[in-house]
Amino acid sequence: MGTSARSGKPCRSTKVAFLLETLVFLLFCRHVSTHCKISRCNSEYLAATQDVHGPSTNAAYCTALRSYSRCTRRTARTCRGNLAYHTAVYGIEDLMIQNNCSREGPTSPPWPPAPEPNKQSFESLDICDYEKSYAHKHGRPPTYRHCATFGDPHVRTFSDEFHTCRVEGSWPLLDNHYLFVQATSHPIAEGSNATAVGKLTIIFKDVKECIDQKVYQAEIDDLPAAFADGSTNGGERPGGNSLAVRERSPGRHVEIRATYIGTTIAVRQAGQQLSFSIRVAEEVAFSFTEEQDLQLCVGGCPPSQRISRSACCHGGMDPAVEEARRLCRGKLPAQDAYFQSCVFDVVTSGDTNFSLAARDAFEDARTFQADFGKLHVFRTDAASSPRGSPLLLLLPVAISGLQWAFFTSLFTNC
Repeated sequence: MGTSARSGKPCRSTKVAFLLETLVFLLFCRHVSTHCKISRCNSEYLAATQDVHGPSTNAAYCTALRSYSRCTRRTARTCRGNLAYHTAVYGIEDLMIQNNCSREGPTSPPWPPAPEPNKQSFESLDICDYEKSYAHKHGRPPTYRHCATFGDPHVRTFSDEFHTCRVEGSWPLLDNHYLFVQATSHPIAEGSNATAVGKLTIIFKDVKECIDQKVYQAEIDDLPAAFADGSTNGGERPGGNSLAVRERSPGRHVEIRATYIGTTIAVRQAGQQLSFSIRVAEEVAFSFTEEQDLQLCVGGCPPSQRISRSACCHGGMDPAVEEARRLCRGKLPAQDAYFQSCVFDVVTSGDTNFSLAARDAFEDARTFQADFGKLHVFRTDAASSPRGSPLLLLLPVAISGLQWAFFTSLFTNC
C-alpha cells in the first residue's frame, strides 16, 4: 500500500493541478445554473488547496476533499441534472480513493453564511408586494409583459410575436428564477394533425421571505381551485397571502395572483383544451440564465416546429373555411392574429370550441396587455428561420461537450 501511495503522488499532483484549472473554467462558465451552488463548492475547494505544500500535503488534500464532498451533498437537491455537479461528485470519489482518504475525519470550516437581510427594511418596503417594492426602489411602476398559449397551440411571446406550433408532448413556457410553467399537448383525435394543451404544470419556486414552493396542476376536466397540496395560498410564511388561487368560473377559469413577483395567471378550459395567459413583471420574466434558454414565452416555438396559419385557410371558397370565418368574426372584434388562429383551429380540428379559446385568449390579452396599441397583432406568421446563424444553436451543446471532455480526461486512471 505504501508503494502505491508513493507512485500515486505525481499522478495526484497532475490531476489536482488540472482540477484547479478546470474548476476555474467552470466558475466563469455561465452554463452553471445560479440555483445550483456547485460553483460555491468549487470556490471553497480551490481556496482550501491553493497553498497546500509540505509534509502534510496529503492530509490537507483529504480534509479539503471531505469538505468538498460535504458541500456537494448540501446542494444536491438544487443540482439535479447539472453536468458540472454530477461530474464533480464522481471526481471527488476518485480523488479520495487515489489519495487514500478516509470518509471520516476533519473537514475545513465552511464559509460564513451571507448576512441575514434586515427584517425591518423588508417590512418597510413590503418585500412581498412587488409593485410597492419596485416603486420604492425606482420611483416608478414596473413594466409588465404578457404571454399566452391557446388552441392548436398558438403562442404569443413576451415580445408580441405570434407563433403556431406543431408541438406534441411537454414544452416549457417559462423557466426562470421564480416560475416554471410546462404545457403538455396531445392530438385532439386519433389520426388528427391538430393538437391541444391537455395539461399545465405551474411551479412557484420557494421565496424565503414570502412563500413556500407551490405547484399548481390542471388537466382536462380538472381545473382545481387549489394547489397540489390542497392549499390556496403561499403557506405559513408572513407573506403567504401574496400568492393565492381563485376560481373565477367553476371548471372553466382559475386565476392565480402572485403579488410578490408582480404576476397574474389565468388558466382556462374551452372544450377539450386548456389555455394559459400571464401578466408578469418584466424583471421577473427575464430572470433566467442561458442554461434556461428554451422557453416558448421568450423565444416562441423552435423554428423547426413553426407552421403557417394561413396555409390552410386562404384561397377559394371552401365552405368549411367560410363557416369558420363567420364563426370567428362573431367572437372577435378584428381580423388579427387571434382571428387567424381561430379560423385555423376550427378548420383543422372541426371543433367549434376552439373559437371560444381564441375569444378567451383575446379577453385575457385585453386585461393583461398594458399597452393597448399592442393588443392586436396583425403581422402575418411564417415558419421563419432563427435569427442568426444556426451554429449559435449548437453553442450550448459544444460547451457541455467541452466540459465533459475536461472531466473525463481528469478522472481517468493514469
